[in-house]
Amino acid sequence: MAVTPSEQIRVDIAGAPYDVRIAPGLIDRLGKEVRPFVRKDSLPIVTDVHVAAAWRPRVDAALGAAGITGHWLVLPAGESTKSWAFLAQVADFLIAHDIERRDRVLALGGGVIGDLTGFAASMVKRGCGFIQVPTTLLAQVDSSVGGKTAINTAAGKNLVGAFHQPALVLADPATLDTLPLREVRAGYAEVIKYGLIDDADFFDWCEVHGPALIAGDPQARVSAIARSVAAKARIVAADEKELTGVRALLNLGHTFGHALEAETGFSDRLLHGEGVALGMMLAARYSVRRGLMHGQDAQRLVAHLAAVGLPSSLGALNLGCTGQRLADHMLHDKKMDAGTLPFLLLRGIGQTFLAKDVDLADVAAFLDAELAR
Repeated sequence: MAVTPSEQIRVDIAGAPYDVRIAPGLIDRLGKEVRPFVRKDSLPIVTDVHVAAAWRPRVDAALGAAGITGHWLVLPAGESTKSWAFLAQVADFLIAHDIERRDRVLALGGGVIGDLTGFAASMVKRGCGFIQVPTTLLAQVDSSVGGKTAINTAAGKNLVGAFHQPALVLADPATLDTLPLREVRAGYAEVIKYGLIDDADFFDWCEVHGPALIAGDPQARVSAIARSVAAKARIVAADEKELTGVRALLNLGHTFGHALEAETGFSDRLLHGEGVALGMMLAARYSVRRGLMHGQDAQRLVAHLAAVGLPSSLGALNLGCTGQRLADHMLHDKKMDAGTLPFLLLRGIGQTFLAKDVDLADVAAFLDAELAR
């Protein structure tokens, strides 16, 4: 894929297609970009305190240049914001601003803000529109595209939600410059995922260009975001609501990762992308245990995670729990089907598949061994 200063990718969802635009400077052109999608001269904006501090003046200026006034709801940052209480707050905010079904709300932030705002938009007036302006790498390459919206509950992650596609996604790689390095690394885990699913050449690209991407190389970032979005758009268009099993491939690393997030209390102790990185490592190592994947391929993944500063073993978490406890978290996974939990495993790099014959007792024993490493 040619490296270009900007990209536009069509997400071809039946009945609700939309574009993902990727380019430096989109924040400063925000008013011009959203004007065709905004019927009124006001626009509700949902964000968090960190994003507001970094970008609110420039967003207001860009919207003002197009004759649009932003009305802001600024929420706390962090995974705990994906909750019933904040969902109600967003819904009340939209209703107070007289949003109508043909109106849009702008979700400005990372995956937490995108998920929460998108879910509220799916509910208010039985469904109003929303625009995603993702400001983290994880959101730009993954959560802003595809229409999955959700909140967390005490039982687990993303257990209450809806499929609700955005009207437009605007990804400005310049927003990544304000992020802590840890957040960029966490988002990069989702980039690696696309290479592991079905594109070994892209994994090769990641091994070469990943460090530059994390360090801030703008062309590497545009290229990685575009290639990741194109991969997700292809999969989502084939299976929007995860009915055929194709879209399930996007969950690589998430079953293990969500269990780790649950055990760490969905806190900053383990960021979502870090959980996905560990989850992909565990999926690869468990695939080796089952004789599906060569150990050298799993080690190649572990080496790349370590090379870019992502966690590559469970030891650093100091969990102090058993493998059975982690497996018990998986019982609340939303992918449970008739009492069976499908797992994403690998036959090699770029060869992910859905396994429906996994015994959770064996997974628990495997996790005990990993915890002891």
